[in-house]
Amino acid sequence: MIPIQNLYYLLCYAWNRLPEREELLAVEAAPFHRPLELLTQVLLTGTRRLLRQGLGLQYREQEAELPELRGRLLLAPSLSRDLLRRGRAVCAYDELVADTPFNGLLLGTLEQLSRTRQVSAPLRQQVRAVRRRFPAQVVARACTAHTLRHLWRLRPQGLEGFLLNICSLIQHSALPTPDAAGRARFRDFRRDERLMAQLFEAFVRNFYRHEQRRFRVLSETIAWQAAAEHSADLALLPVMITDTTLEAPDRKIILDTKYYTAALRPRYDQQRLISPHLYQLYAYLQNQPRAPQQQLEGILLYPAAQHELAVRYTLGGHPVRVVTLDLNQPWPGIAADLLALIHY
Repeated sequence: MIPIQNLYYLLCYAWNRLPEREELLAVEAAPFHRPLELLTQVLLTGTRRLLRQGLGLQYREQEAELPELRGRLLLAPSLSRDLLRRGRAVCAYDELVADTPFNGLLLGTLEQLSRTRQVSAPLRQQVRAVRRRFPAQVVARACTAHTLRHLWRLRPQGLEGFLLNICSLIQHSALPTPDAAGRARFRDFRRDERLMAQLFEAFVRNFYRHEQRRFRVLSETIAWQAAAEHSADLALLPVMITDTTLEAPDRKIILDTKYYTAALRPRYDQQRLISPHLYQLYAYLQNQPRAPQQQLEGILLYPAAQHELAVRYTLGGHPVRVVTLDLNQPWPGIAADLLALIHY
């Protein structure tokens, strides 16, 4: 289990965002007991900054009876009420309002957190205080999968995108689907191996994008070095997509992350590497076209759980390492280990 304080760094990099000093100070100052408390604190800090900057606005059509023309004249209701003879008219016009889907979701998530007992009482008080700072016109919206899908289609960027990621993770952790009128219960999302595998993979890839300049960092599709009697048969081959590829003129590293509780498995009373993981990396290396004078190498990276591991092989003429990363150590050690992994 990753310590809760380190989760902040993992989430920031996984969501392609460098840790913010204001958030980092708030996270380091609080002794969190549950991941939900961490998410709540980060959501609070980001929402306060968003409120200081000004909530996003959108145009919404309004309809009202006015003493002057504004926007479009709605002739039918104006005539039916005999308004024109009295110098009035029903008009439809666009007006900037703060009641956007994103602002409503953010307010709805804060209201949900303010009712859950899994958030400490002092933190719930802070949530209520921030909630009261929203304009009265903003209507709270329940954080549901449908609402989140709609907002992700709008492709929010920057702080809004980061806060939407937090709301998505809170919604993913709810047990059962939260009821807007009652208290919701939340699970520890660190126990969701599929989710954590996705976060761990994105964390490692984006860490290298932000923290080093020697390598170009990407996730690439590798074509099979294969031939078939019928060309259509080649489409049946499985797709090979790397978790992380680091490429420089003289070196190319294919780094595959595996979020498993152990890098070894017992077999016939002896510990062995996990064969499908090694076969997958070997296939990547064997089918990877290589530029002249460029060394191609592979790394299997596991989070350290039961024990540490750092072994080296030469497989098919390529250097291969199987390494664990200790996520329980303080963050500076994690960052140093990741950087040391790609340097001789």
